[in-house]
Order: sequence, then structure tokens, then C-alpha cells
Amino acid sequence: MTRQDLLIWFTLSFFWGASFILIKLAGESFSPLWVAFLRCAFGAAVLWAVFAWKRPALPTREVFWPLLTVALLNNAVPWTLFAWGELTVSSGIAAILNATTPLFTLLVAWLLKDAHVNSRMTVGVLLGLVGVGLTVSGSLIGGNATALGLAMILAAALSYALANTLAKSRLQGYAPLGIATLQLTLSGLMLLVPALLSGFPAEVTAKALASVAVLGIFGSGLAYLLFYTLLSRTSATQASAITYILPIWGIFWGVLAGERYGLLPLLGVAVILAGLTLMNRTPRHRP
Repeated sequence: MTRQDLLIWFTLSFFWGASFILIKLAGESFSPLWVAFLRCAFGAAVLWAVFAWKRPALPTREVFWPLLTVALLNNAVPWTLFAWGELTVSSGIAAILNATTPLFTLLVAWLLKDAHVNSRMTVGVLLGLVGVGLTVSGSLIGGNATALGLAMILAAALSYALANTLAKSRLQGYAPLGIATLQLTLSGLMLLVPALLSGFPAEVTAKALASVAVLGIFGSGLAYLLFYTLLSRTSATQASAITYILPIWGIFWGVLAGERYGLLPLLGVAVILAGLTLMNRTPRHRP
């Protein structure tokens, strides 16, 4: 990667890594449905502004239902689950468990017979699951997390994996900006009525409002633009390597916010990252 690519990569990891603490702060005033809806709304507003400037091609009608499903699985459902889970789970632990998305993606692809899983990948997945066990155990024993909250975070990671698999098979070849803009818009529309039915926040603090605005503008809208820019300039493997650093950012922001972590969760993230490294390592061919 060039220096500019590395700058984009670092900035994107910074935005996404900060998302977990922003979700936590936004949840101090907004319900999970409102956090997810406002995140979509702010993010979609940014993308529509760029869309009006660049005017890319919109996806054709035949991909409407796959796009709607991806919007549900990649935004509406997981963003609500993250906000719900972080009512009891610390932002750093949420960031660690989010790193299981590639593990779930490989498992889903294998179940759908869409990927060949060799012994190296199998060991990587098993290591990842051990890391999840260490993180969950440490959070339940030494922290304030609940089993339900942790399950919601893991369910969100699984939802991301399902969305990734569907997007790879049905949404390839379309303008990324058009896909991302419609995806966030559809997600926001899906969340609007449930958010309204859940009731309005009793009191909105400036900190919570600023957090959800930054989450939507930078952690969603601009992050999508940076990610697709990075994909157009580098390989998918290089772009997806951001997964490795997100838990580090998540823990960093959590510590700044006053969160404390025990030994088991920190050991868990190391084991998860080791599993991801093993899964994605390109085997060397002997001459």
C-alpha cells in the first residue's frame, strides 16, 4: 500500500474503532432503536450529499430484495443489537467480539458450500472460538456484562457475516456508492417506525446527541466512503485487515472512557487475532 492508502486505512480504523464507545455514550440518552436509526439517518445524509455530487449509477431493480436483505442484516439488525448489548457490555468487549465476524463469515460460507475450508482455516476458527470463550468468561466473571448482552453482540457479528455472504454473491459489480447510499437509506426507513413506537427519549444530553451524530457521520457515512475508496485502491485482503486493529482501538477508547478489563478478555482478543491471522495467511508454495 502507498502512504495515502495507509493514511486512508488508519483513518478508517480510527473511525470504526471509535464506534463502540460512541454507541455506549449515545445509549445514555437514546434507546437502542433510536441509536441505530439516528446512525443510519446521519450516515445516509452524508452519502446522499456525495451521491448528488458524483451521481453514480443506481443499482437495478432486480437487486432490490437482496439489497433490502443486506440493509437489514448489515445495518438495521446488528446496529440495534450492538446498542442493546452495550447497555451491559463494555465498549471494549464489544469491539473484541466484533472481531469474530470473519470467523462467522467463513463458517456461513462453508455451510453454504461456498468456501473450501482446509485444516489451517479450521484451526484458525477453533482458535477464534477459544478466544471468544475467554472473552465471554472474563466478562461474566470479572465484569458487569450479562449473558444476554454478550449474546446480542455475538448475534450482531453473525448478522454481519450473513450480510457479507449475501452481498458477495448478489451485489457484486454495482457502483459501491450507490449500493451504500441505498443500503443506509433502506436501513433507516426500516428502523423509523420501530424507533417511534419505542417512544421518544425522556432527556437528551448534548454528549449523547454529539456521540450519535459523530457515529453516523464519521463512523457510518464517511467510513463507508473510505472503505470503498480503499477497496478500489488496494486488495480486499488488505482492506479487510482493518478487522485486526479494531479491538485495539476499541480497548483504547474504552480505557480513556474509564473502562477496565481483566486478563481473560485481553488474552481472548490475542487468541482471536491469532486465529484470524491463521485463517487469512497465504500458504507458501515450495519451488
